[in-house]
Amino acid sequence: MLSSMNASEISTASAHSELNRIAAAFAPFASLAGTLLPHVVDDAGDGSHDLSHLVRVWNNARRIHAQEGGDLRVLLAAVLLHDCVRVEKNSPLRSQASRLSAQRTQQILQAQGWSDDECARVAHAVEAHSFSAGIAPLSLEAKIIQDADRLDAIGAIGVARCFYVAGRMGSGLYDAADPLAQDRALDDKRYALDHFPAKLLRLASGFQTVAGAAMAARRQSAMEQFMAVLSEEIVG
Repeated sequence: MLSSMNASEISTASAHSELNRIAAAFAPFASLAGTLLPHVVDDAGDGSHDLSHLVRVWNNARRIHAQEGGDLRVLLAAVLLHDCVRVEKNSPLRSQASRLSAQRTQQILQAQGWSDDECARVAHAVEAHSFSAGIAPLSLEAKIIQDADRLDAIGAIGVARCFYVAGRMGSGLYDAADPLAQDRALDDKRYALDHFPAKLLRLASGFQTVAGAAMAARRQSAMEQFMAVLSEEIVG
C-alpha cells in the first residue's frame, strides 16, 4: 500500500512511474525503452540533454528511418544510450564523451543479453554521433543517429538549447562592442551568439543521409531567419 511506504520508497515509485510514462514515447519499443531508461536518467539538471532530448532524437531517427531503412531496434538503443555518460560542455573531457558512452553502452547491452555484434553496432552509432569526437559513421544506423542528434542542435529547438546552455555555463549573450564578431575572433565559450557561426550554422552541410539533409535544410533556414532578425534588433 502506498500509505505504508516511506519517503524514499515513494520517491522511487514516482520515478519508476515517470520512466514508464516516458517509455511509451519510444513505441514500438516501449518495453525495451523501459529497460534502458534507468541507465540514462541524469541528476545533473541538464535540460538540453534530458529525457525530452531523447524523445526528440528518437522522433528524428524514426522519420529518417522511414526513408532510409536500417535496424530500428539498434537505432532505439543508440538513441537512448548516446549520452549515457554525461560530460559538461566546458569540460576538457568533452571530446571523449561519446567514446565513454560507447564503452558504457556495451556494458549495459551485454548485461541485457545482446549479442556481441548487436552491442558493437549500437556502440559504434553512439561513438560516432558526436560533433566534437570527429568519428566518421560507417553504418547506416550510425549515420542516422548522427543526423538525428544534430537535427536537435539546429532549427528553433537548436536556438533554444544554445541559449539555455549558454546561461547554464555562465556565458554572455554577445560582445557589446562587436556583437557579430566582425573585427574579433569568435569565442563561443564567452558569447552565446558566437556559437551560431562557430558551429550551429555549419552543421547542415555535414549531414549523412538524404532524408536528414532535407530536414536540416529547413531548420537551417529557420536559424538564418532568427539570426537576421536578432542582428537587426541589436545593430539596426
